Amino acid sequence: MSSDVATEVRRRRTFAIISHPDAGKSTMTEALALHARMISEAGAIHGKAGRKSTVSDWMEMEKARGISVSSTALQFNYTSQGSPTTGPDDPELPHVINLVDTPGHADFSEDTYRVLTAVDAAVMLIDAAKGLEPQTLKLFQVCRHRGIPVVTVVNKWDRPGRTPLELIDEISERIGLTPTPLFVPVGIAGDFRGLLDRRTGEYVHFTRTAGGAKIAPEEIMGADVAAEREGDAWVAATEESELLSEMGQDHDQEMFLAGQTSPMIFASAMLNFGVRQLLETLVELAPAPAGRADVDGRLREVTDPFSAVVFKVQAGMDASHRDRLAYMRIVSGEFERGMVVTHAQTGKPFATKYAQAVFGRDRSTVDTAYPGDVVGLVNATALAPGDTLYDDPRVQFPPIPSFAPEHFSSLRATTADKYKQFRKAMDQLDSEGVVQVLRNDTRGDASPVLAAVGPMQFEVVTARMKSEFNVDTVIEPLGYTLARRTDEHSAPELDRQRGVEVFTRTDGAILALFSDKWRLQYIEKEHSDLTLEPLVAAAD
Repeated sequence: MSSDVATEVRRRRTFAIISHPDAGKSTMTEALALHARMISEAGAIHGKAGRKSTVSDWMEMEKARGISVSSTALQFNYTSQGSPTTGPDDPELPHVINLVDTPGHADFSEDTYRVLTAVDAAVMLIDAAKGLEPQTLKLFQVCRHRGIPVVTVVNKWDRPGRTPLELIDEISERIGLTPTPLFVPVGIAGDFRGLLDRRTGEYVHFTRTAGGAKIAPEEIMGADVAAEREGDAWVAATEESELLSEMGQDHDQEMFLAGQTSPMIFASAMLNFGVRQLLETLVELAPAPAGRADVDGRLREVTDPFSAVVFKVQAGMDASHRDRLAYMRIVSGEFERGMVVTHAQTGKPFATKYAQAVFGRDRSTVDTAYPGDVVGLVNATALAPGDTLYDDPRVQFPPIPSFAPEHFSSLRATTADKYKQFRKAMDQLDSEGVVQVLRNDTRGDASPVLAAVGPMQFEVVTARMKSEFNVDTVIEPLGYTLARRTDEHSAPELDRQRGVEVFTRTDGAILALFSDKWRLQYIEKEHSDLTLEPLVAAAD
């Protein structure tokens, strides 16, 4: 059994794509699926302004706005077309790619953080014209904190933008990560002709397809032919490659896995240029799944009996069934559909009869899965993000922390006769982690307070209240800007203070909300004996 698991683990690559909004993340996700031949054409449903939504965007709000506001998982097989070093031990076996798409909007960074607890590598997608942007910087810091190696992709090279060396310098200077381009573009930004493969010296020339709907044909040629064909553009690319080598910016696998360097690729997800090169890079260089430490610091090896971590719970993906899907990342052992495992948080048995592989909104029954795989458990009402499932011996992995909320609003149903549906919806959205739900005796259950990292989370709540539970709601912003964790001893005194209100979160944590930082500073000074602890910040 353990040898079979070890073989399967070596085939797997599990990664997430992180980026600032509108850097092309969902388009790249679909381009990768296209190159793996899981879909035959990029884009199938027309969205905002005639643009096509992608296979990973399923929520109506996402299609209307052209952004991703939820995380989804895509799993597909990919047979390497590169050198023998990119293939698994058995060249007949394809690699199994687990790609976890993440929300593109900064308001949903907490959801992205949960995803990053479930992957082994990340693709940092940056816009060729804009370079590093605030949300990308925040998410990179999370990757660095978690020790996740990063592959950098400069997207939209088919549009006017900056020079390769400018972008490389910016990454080095601003985040201390040394880019080591595996390929350099032939042609300036806006005139994307192909890529110089720095390791072979060959030229990969791309040919456009209508609307970028199909895989872009590639032609591989030697340096002499490339120089004759591309002239000055080829000369410029070779000179940049030589300069990078002189600067020591060639790929080093140990430094990459240590988080010191980042393999770099130039691409256009819209045209499907450079997408195969990204897949080959992930297969060849990204780490396979590894063991994970439990709450006591003991390592659960990938070949140990089954264990998994729930990192996302989502309902409403299937409008005809109103079911609830828990995404779990398998940490160790072999998963078999129907096995009865233990829910570490409650100690109760959990049956896995309804286990599914997920491809965007589409699902198929999964019978077996291995470390690195993401499996959806249907109607998993007892599960929440951060929960552990295991087969003996017992294991429990560290919980996923909640971010410090920065926006607060009260929510109520517009009519009293919808109170029952309102409570049910609130409980569901709370358990999914869509928002943090705060309650106190003064406001009661009919008007809970929602706490969020970004205000768009409130829009998701009201939209899903209406679409899934037929409950019209009124949301009213509150005059609080920050929260601190407190305790039962401090709560009564804090509740007496002006500009402060105390609540209990669903997980039992007692939170004090403050009107502004000056009010907090005053109370800390005047009541130094009270417990006021910072929560995890979104940028930590």
